[in-house]
Amino acid sequence: METPDKVSALLTVVVEEEDYKTKVEQKLKDYRRKANVPGFRRGQVPMGIIKRQFGDAIQRDEIGTLVNESVGKYLQDNNVGVLGTILPSETHKPDASSTDKSYTFYFDIALAPEINVNLSKDDHITYYDIDMDDEIIDQQVSMIASQHGQYEDVEQFDESKADRLVGDLRQLDEEGSTLEGGITVAEVSLMPQYIKVEEQKALFANAKLGDIIPFNPKKAYPDNDAEVAAMLKMKKEEVADITSDFSFQVTRITRYVPAKVDQQLFDKVFQPGTVNSEEEFRQEIAKGIKPQLVSEADYRFFADVKKYAEEMAGEINLAEDILKRVMRFRLKEENKSDASVDEAFDSSISALKWQLIKEKLVRNAGVQVGDDDIKLTAKAMARAQFAQYGMNDIPDDYLESYADKLLKDEKSRDGIIDRTVDNVLVHALKNTVTLDVKKVSLDEFRQIK
Repeated sequence: METPDKVSALLTVVVEEEDYKTKVEQKLKDYRRKANVPGFRRGQVPMGIIKRQFGDAIQRDEIGTLVNESVGKYLQDNNVGVLGTILPSETHKPDASSTDKSYTFYFDIALAPEINVNLSKDDHITYYDIDMDDEIIDQQVSMIASQHGQYEDVEQFDESKADRLVGDLRQLDEEGSTLEGGITVAEVSLMPQYIKVEEQKALFANAKLGDIIPFNPKKAYPDNDAEVAAMLKMKKEEVADITSDFSFQVTRITRYVPAKVDQQLFDKVFQPGTVNSEEEFRQEIAKGIKPQLVSEADYRFFADVKKYAEEMAGEINLAEDILKRVMRFRLKEENKSDASVDEAFDSSISALKWQLIKEKLVRNAGVQVGDDDIKLTAKAMARAQFAQYGMNDIPDDYLESYADKLLKDEKSRDGIIDRTVDNVLVHALKNTVTLDVKKVSLDEFRQIK
């Protein structure tokens, strides 16, 4: 292997006849035993015919297999770090001797560079400790109460409370009377707060049950025949010429009301009987929020470590010409154009450099991820998904089952493994560097850039 620089190499593989001859002959014998050629009994076809029909193809396959195995073994035995796919050389072409029995192959290799990143207690990185204040708990209580709320009937419309009107629509004539044989639609649902034209929206202000409100759908929703068609329960093309006023008689007003913070809500969110007061409810919510705050703080810490480590690593040189060829090769397999290589190359190189730095951090920290770690991450992801819907007390066996489902999906599993590596690495790095802990509120934390 020749290394003209520290980022690329030219690997030469020479295949002699004795390297492949025995396997080729054995393959030809196997073909002869199985060959079904007209005029000959199975297994009795002359070897000369078998060689003419299959010899070249078998030899190419055997040489190709031998080359691939030899390259892989060489790289492994010599601990050569390779980036991307090994490609046939552009400057050195394969050649054979005059006897066509000895072959030489050349490959271009992008080498993984040495990364100069070694973190220790001498390195100081800020770690933000997010304070668990009452405002955070209040917001969570409000969100949970809203998630478990319900629609209730009210007497008067209030736009600020996102009320919904239900009523009957009747087409009016030019005098404002119900048009005989006109369009009539029952049980129309309407949310006036989404009407774009203020003049039309104002007609519904403080509407009460039984009120009859004249308005014009086309004026209320200009340039939106789809909305008008949905209201009139017609096709879009059918409402193009409908410009008349309609009356809307209010038959129902509904308002979404958050659940009361009482024992009924406590038993819905947590196992019945485990929470018996609002104070206990808030304490349990705080327990659920704290890991989320730690997770946010860890994510920020990891981002700061990334920036710090990239600066420590300095300029990382790569064999970009070879890596660009690798990208073209892969995109060609995906039937994508070369133009997409130029579009994605810079971001890909940036991501690759960070991946190399992270791998060095992982090695330095001795990070090892096992099945238990992966399962723990999957369960945490499952728990977080349920928490988004106010389900904070999911039984462990259900979380286990859901986590198993996530891990069975190959794409999902790869993402979970990556996250697990990051989680374990973050924990290791927090013990490697010196943390300059800074206590902040959640609002202050989210304003940090």
